[in-house]
Amino acid sequence: MADLPDPQHLPQASVVKKKRLRISIVWIIPLLAAVVAIGIGVQRALSQGPLITITFKAAEGVEAGKTFIKYKDVRIGQVTAVELSPDYSKVVVKARIAKHAAGLMVEDAQFWVVEPRISISGVSGLNTLLSGNYIGFDAGKSLEEQRSFVGLDDPPVITNQRGRTFVLKANTLGSLGIGSPVLYRRINVGQVAAYTLADDGKSVEITVFVNAPYDKYVMTESRFWNASGIDVSIGADGVDVHTESLAALLAGGLAFATPPFAMHAERAPDDHVFTLYNNRAVAMRQPDPIERRYVLFFDQSVRGLSVGAPVTLLGLRVGEVADVGLHLDPTLNKFRPRVLITFFPDRLVAMLSERQKAAGGAALTVPTEEARLRALRRIVEEQGLRAQLKTGSLITGELYVDFDYYPNAPKPKLDWKRDPLELPVVPGGLATIEAKLTSILTKVDNMPLDAIGSEVKTTIGTLNQTLKDAEKMINRVDAQWVPEGTKTLEDLRRAIATADRALNSADRTIGNADSTFFGKDSPAPQDLRDTLTEITRAARSVRVLLDYLERHPETLIRGKKEGNP
Repeated sequence: MADLPDPQHLPQASVVKKKRLRISIVWIIPLLAAVVAIGIGVQRALSQGPLITITFKAAEGVEAGKTFIKYKDVRIGQVTAVELSPDYSKVVVKARIAKHAAGLMVEDAQFWVVEPRISISGVSGLNTLLSGNYIGFDAGKSLEEQRSFVGLDDPPVITNQRGRTFVLKANTLGSLGIGSPVLYRRINVGQVAAYTLADDGKSVEITVFVNAPYDKYVMTESRFWNASGIDVSIGADGVDVHTESLAALLAGGLAFATPPFAMHAERAPDDHVFTLYNNRAVAMRQPDPIERRYVLFFDQSVRGLSVGAPVTLLGLRVGEVADVGLHLDPTLNKFRPRVLITFFPDRLVAMLSERQKAAGGAALTVPTEEARLRALRRIVEEQGLRAQLKTGSLITGELYVDFDYYPNAPKPKLDWKRDPLELPVVPGGLATIEAKLTSILTKVDNMPLDAIGSEVKTTIGTLNQTLKDAEKMINRVDAQWVPEGTKTLEDLRRAIATADRALNSADRTIGNADSTFFGKDSPAPQDLRDTLTEITRAARSVRVLLDYLERHPETLIRGKKEGNP
């Protein structure tokens, strides 16, 4: 057995203790700072809102780190960067939104740059003169979140206001624009929010916003009309001038009201469509449930008669002109003016009922069609009801149609089964005066003026010779037999002088016969008639005197005896 080592001489293991790592107190402060920084970063990351992008055509006054986004004058974000778009045509603005406003970033949210703006409708953005431009915000109604938006070129008209919108349809926009006022009883209760061309391109759709609580006055039967500028209407009723307010006069505007005959109208819902009328008179006109149409054929010019002109019965308005045109009459083979009128029997019945009620009688009712036709035929054929064109305004020359009774008018031949029924007419207005003047001038033209002139010249020549002979005879008698101062000879001389003056006047008249009847400043034919009458009287007086002297020559000496013829 081999020799084994002595256990006592074997090496013994020993335990060595390691020294512990000690951290110096100097490291505590940086560690605490790191923990705080991490906490702040985590808290900021948790409290930070979304990053959005807004694209503008231009971003005047917008700067990164300085420009804020405000909603109801409360800061909800700040611009972090301003860059150009990849195609360099627009401006891309990046902004950080506060977490509490993150829910407002929805699909139909609106952004715009707020800056000082001066327009006819008002002044806005004056607070930016000191604080600088900022980005305005208007919350949308969508539920879908969005992070990329397109900014508006102009600020919206309606922001943060209670009220409702309505749509108006018009043929043209006129002088209206965004921001034009909407008036109710001349109080500004809203404004025009937007306008666009209709899909068919034949009309304009105007969106108006009426503020609460005035929106409750917009009923389904309300009427809107254009209140822009000064409404001047010239027609058969005269001249009418009307304006709503100074703002509407300068910037254009609308007005609305509910007509008194709409007793059971209900409140109009949102986006209800209305018709925009040209003026208040047309808008507030009461519609007639029953209307009759008749046609009139005139034999005179209808210049001055327009569509909408009144139709009156004994001066009371009972209808209006619906159409003015031409009609080719196959019987006469010529064109005749054709006027289509609309007659409202309800208006006439209402007026008569009021008069009858005031007198203590019962109200009238609208007669049946058959009874109405019988009554109309009796009035036309027996009482002479006729239509006539009359001048409503001498200044404008506007015409209207008036019905009146002409008992001496000839009985018309009408087709009472025709639709629309033709009613008889009589000439009126200037046409009657022109017809009378034409008749007088025709009679004057037909007068044998040449023959009359020749006869008058012959008569005057004979009379002139007779007067000369008479004067010679009187002078001989005066020189031989009559004492001075005899009254009979003086009277005779005055008579001859008067006759001579009449002859001279007649001679001048005949000498200027051409200019008298055909010259530029020719007098009326009555002047010739008066002159010829005076000549006839003078000649008759001279003839009577000469006959008397021939029978009683002693009269020149003794004078005329009493009782002699």
